[in-house]
Amino acid sequence: MTNLGLLLRLSFLPHWLRKPLYAFALAGTLVYLTILITIGSYAKQLINNPPSQQADAALILGNRAYLHGKPNPCLTGRVDEGLLLAQQGLVSTLLMSGGLDYEDERIEAVTMEAHARSKGFQGEILLESRSSSTLENLTFSRPILEAADIKNIIITSEPYHMWRVKKLVEAGHLGRKINVSYAAASSQCWVNWGMAFKGALREPLAVINNYAKGYF
Repeated sequence: MTNLGLLLRLSFLPHWLRKPLYAFALAGTLVYLTILITIGSYAKQLINNPPSQQADAALILGNRAYLHGKPNPCLTGRVDEGLLLAQQGLVSTLLMSGGLDYEDERIEAVTMEAHARSKGFQGEILLESRSSSTLENLTFSRPILEAADIKNIIITSEPYHMWRVKKLVEAGHLGRKINVSYAAASSQCWVNWGMAFKGALREPLAVINNYAKGYF
């Protein structure tokens, strides 16, 4: 039983108030499930249709750097997808985007760079190390891409994250002069849990929050 369900059963709650609250809870649940299904469908679409066109760089979006004292597999999986794109000859440059994690005092972009180098990547790596949200990933990466004269990119993140990323790009937060395609990273977190992963389950709430703030 949810906390809201318990609240609605309290005897002090006026009868006239119960019906609209039940309706509100039902509407919220339907909105959440609709967004979750939309996110999952787009994730599946990207996984089944990986990018095939060459780009100048891969923009790899950050996540928490460390988990239980080790590099977060949800983050390193995103970097591994970028490395795969490089191995396939689709990109030659990687832009790591992610700022300071206050939980462990690690900078995501630096952790991502270290992982890529540990895997033997010899190409150019650019760092965006100020961002603390997906919106900032895009906003702060834009001048770095423009300074490097990069016009075509493949954005890489976990599958459940990609629908919101696409909406933010379409809203202009990366500018209008950069051509974008998308690559869904099948990280260990995604492989183990898919849309049942806690990050995926929180994603509809992030989408609603972004809508409420006018980001889309």
